[in-house]
Amino acid sequence: MRLARIAHPDGVAFAAVDGPDGGEQRAREIADHPFGAPVFTGKSWPLADVRLLAPILPSKVLCLGRNFRDHAAEMGNPVPTSPILFMKPSTSVIGPHAPIRLPASSNRVDYEGELAVVIGRPCRDVKADDATSVILGYTVANDVTARDQQKADVQFTRAKSYDTFCPLGPWIETELDPSDLRISTELDDRVVQDGTTADMVFSIGEFLEYVSAVMTLLPGDVLLTGTPAGVGPMVAGQSISVTVEGIGTLTNPIQDR
Repeated sequence: MRLARIAHPDGVAFAAVDGPDGGEQRAREIADHPFGAPVFTGKSWPLADVRLLAPILPSKVLCLGRNFRDHAAEMGNPVPTSPILFMKPSTSVIGPHAPIRLPASSNRVDYEGELAVVIGRPCRDVKADDATSVILGYTVANDVTARDQQKADVQFTRAKSYDTFCPLGPWIETELDPSDLRISTELDDRVVQDGTTADMVFSIGEFLEYVSAVMTLLPGDVLLTGTPAGVGPMVAGQSISVTVEGIGTLTNPIQDR
């Protein structure tokens, strides 16, 4: 099932998106939240008549640094021997087609296309083998980074936390094997990243075990699983699109703040 969050003629709601890619798709309104078995209100709209929002509003976004060997190499860093954990605030989250706004305080803001994991129930101390039991589904993310500030600060908080620095979407796919999915990123019409989740240093299960031993995860929390090689700068006037196989494409325009 594809779970979306939409703005429709009567307000905002979660919805299930039905129909084939490239064909006629409809959004069926969910009565309350997308966790557990959804209850539908009976209302639906053509997908073209609603606006896709960020598919979830997490309490926190937990991220893995240098989780692809080729990305660690391009940054001049060794492959980590234990997970590198950092966070992005909930206020950094935006949805499809919302602009990424570049702060004047940074001279270089980079894209990082990623697979994101959405947590489905409260959990703590989850073992890697049990990871699927607490996962709602998967979506597409862009871990936008003020690269000059990341290098200046050494730690990641400022560089990763600006408003609009965590695009998510277009929806959450609940039925997916994430072990070997192609991740590609296009800057305007040029492919700049092309990798696969099979190249992750730490699996999703290992990441979930690590982070849930540190803190309780809540329904809707998001885990960003790392980016393949090819990261680079964006400038105002460009458009960035991240595609994850089996989910879809997340596109955002770039603007100055």
